[in-house]
Amino acid sequence: MDHNQTAAKPVPGKVEYKRIATEEAFCPKEMFDIYRKILAGPDPDPGFVSLMGFYMSSPSERARHIMNCLTDLGDQRLAHMDEAGIDRQVIALTSPGVQIMDPETAVSFARIANDELAEAVRKHPTRFSGMIAVAPQNPAEAAKEIERGVGLGLTSVIINSHTHGEYLSDPKFWEIFEAAEANNTPIYLHPNTPPREMIKPLLEVGLDGAIFGFGVETGMHALRIITAGVFDRFPKLQMIIGHMGEALPFWSYRLDYMHRATVVSKRYESMKPIKKKPSDYLRENFYITNSGVAHEPAIKYTQEMVGVDRVMYAMDYPYQHSLEEVVTLDNMNMDADKKKAFFQTNAEKAFNIK
Repeated sequence: MDHNQTAAKPVPGKVEYKRIATEEAFCPKEMFDIYRKILAGPDPDPGFVSLMGFYMSSPSERARHIMNCLTDLGDQRLAHMDEAGIDRQVIALTSPGVQIMDPETAVSFARIANDELAEAVRKHPTRFSGMIAVAPQNPAEAAKEIERGVGLGLTSVIINSHTHGEYLSDPKFWEIFEAAEANNTPIYLHPNTPPREMIKPLLEVGLDGAIFGFGVETGMHALRIITAGVFDRFPKLQMIIGHMGEALPFWSYRLDYMHRATVVSKRYESMKPIKKKPSDYLRENFYITNSGVAHEPAIKYTQEMVGVDRVMYAMDYPYQHSLEEVVTLDNMNMDADKKKAFFQTNAEKAFNIK
C-alpha cells in the first residue's frame, strides 16, 4: 500500500435491522427570512445571535453545509440518508423553530412549517416521519396545532426547550401536555441555546452551544418538568430527550437522593413532593436518543438505567452527519435483539411508525 494515500474510511453496510434516525432537522427557507428580521432588530437574544446568527452568516464549510441541507426535503437529503444507510428520518423543525418569534408570527408559521413537512412525508412515506412544530407562546393554539398535525400524518411534537426564557414546568403551558397525551404524540424536548439570564458565563468562553450549554439548559428543563409534577398530572405522557438524555441518566442517583432531601427539608416553596423518584419518571415517561453521542459505554449504561426499550438511535442531521459513527454503532458489542431495538423497533413504537 502507498503510505502517502489515505486509507478509505469504513462505510455502513447491510444490516439485519432498519436504521431509523430520530432527531433530524429541517428549516423552511421562509423561516430564515423571519430570522434575519429578528437578528436585525433591537437587542436580539444573545443565544439566537450565537446560534442562527452564526450559521446564517458564516462562510465556513460547516455552516454552508448545514444551511444547504436544512432546507432540503428531497433528493439531497435522501442521497445523504442512502450513503449513511439510514432507512428513515424522523424530522423536526430546527431549533429554535418558531419559539424565538412573536406569538402571532409563531402560531402562523408553525402551521406553514407543518404543512411543508407533512407534504414531504406524503411524498416519501417509507423514508420520512415528522414532528409537529408548535408555538408555546400561545398554549391553546399549540394544543390545537397538535390535533391538526396528527390529522396531517405527523406523529410526534417538537419543542425546542425554553420559549423566551419560559419553561413548560409552568402550569400555564400544560394544555400542551394535555393535548399530547390525548393524541398519543410524544414530545421531543430538543435543545435551545440558554436564555439571556443564563447564557453569559457560557457564551463568553464558547460553551453555550452543543458542546455543553445545550445539554445543561435542556437537561434542566426536563428536570423542571419532572419535579413540577407534570407526569403525576399526565401519567401517560411520553417525552423524548436526546444527546444521551442530556446527562440525566448519569446523575440519576444524586437527583433521587437530593430531590428527596430537598422536599423533606422544605427548603423551597417550589419543590413539592411528587409520587415517584425522578429516575422513575425517566424510566417510565422518557425515551432517550443517543443523538450526537456515538459512544458504546454511554449507550449501554443508559440502556441499563432506563431500559433497553427506552433508548433509540439518532444521527442529528445535518449538524452531525457522520458515516463513521453509523459504522461504530453497527459494530457495538450488543445482542442482536438489543441492537434492533436501539436502531429500529423502539423508534417504531415511540413515533407510531407502521
